[in-house]
This record gives sequence, structure tokens and C-alpha cells, in this order.
Amino acid sequence: MAKQNQDENLITLVDEQGNETLYQELFNFHSDDYDKSYILLIPAGSEPEEQVDVLAFAFNPDENDDSQDYELFDIESDEEWKMVEGVLDTFLNDENMR
Repeated sequence: MAKQNQDENLITLVDEQGNETLYQELFNFHSDDYDKSYILLIPAGSEPEEQVDVLAFAFNPDENDDSQDYELFDIESDEEWKMVEGVLDTFLNDENMR
């Protein structure tokens, strides 16, 4: 489960044991090909030049955009992963998108 914090760019991930970890939203996007939305996260407090692992999940955005909690889904197919990695590469290599 993910909880959106007051600061819209911060998200708390809660694991099966109830441990909470704070992440910052790098960006999110919708894919018409898969008819899904995706969110990419980095550890909160990361420095801009710091090398970090990027987490990616599929999610269902709230139509009214008033929910503070939403469910994230693992990306399971290799084709989806390749698409998400392509979008991330474009984001990282295009200064206008950051």
C-alpha cells in the first residue's frame, strides 16, 4: 500500500510487516498501449547526482484525485518493463522533462 503525504511528491510505502519507507515521486505517466498508469519513485532525500535505485509500479489513479491511499501493482511482463525503462531513459536524458 502507498500513502500520499501532505507534500504531493512524497509517498510512504508500507510493506507486509507494516514497515514504512518514505519515497519521492520522480514522475508518473499513463500508457495507452497498456491502458495503465505508472509511477516511478526514488528514496526521499536523495541528492540530484546521487545514484539510486528507481522503483516502478503500475497504479490506478483516483478519478476524483482526493484519495490519500492507493494500491501499487508490480509490473509483471518483460514488455511492460521495457516500455517503462524506455520512458525513464527518455526522462533522464531530456533536460526539458526534469
